[in-house]
Amino acid sequence: MRKLFMAMAMILGFLGTSASATSLTDTLMSSLGVSEKQASGGAGSLMKYAQGNLSKDDFSKVSSSIPDMSSLLSAAPSGGKKSSGLGDLGDMASALGGDSVAGIASLASSFSDLGLGTDMIQKFIPVILQYVQGSGGDGVMKLLEGALK
Repeated sequence: MRKLFMAMAMILGFLGTSASATSLTDTLMSSLGVSEKQASGGAGSLMKYAQGNLSKDDFSKVSSSIPDMSSLLSAAPSGGKKSSGLGDLGDMASALGGDSVAGIASLASSFSDLGLGTDMIQKFIPVILQYVQGSGGDGVMKLLEGALK
């Protein structure tokens, strides 16, 4: 009987541990009310943007704090649609604090391909930063934050 109880406790402990681990996609879905495709594609698009602004070493640090990074990067749309106007790009450039209009245009196009407005980019960023801070710490979160600005 004691062995049975101990085995059940181990199983429940294991299930509790894995059930409490929430993916970035799940976090975005619950926080922002977006679909799984939108959450993973939007996060992947932002990670590709960040990857272009980080050294290989720094991006590796960010990647290690997001267990499903390779699937997120794969889920990012290619950004095939053209942006509707430079006004949106200018607004996003100033909101992100970046100078790369081409990178921002690609990001806006990717979000558009997912059926998301450019305003969702600013909603994704704090959720992703908070997730990375919880999984990778303040230093990794600050690296990512700098790459997204």
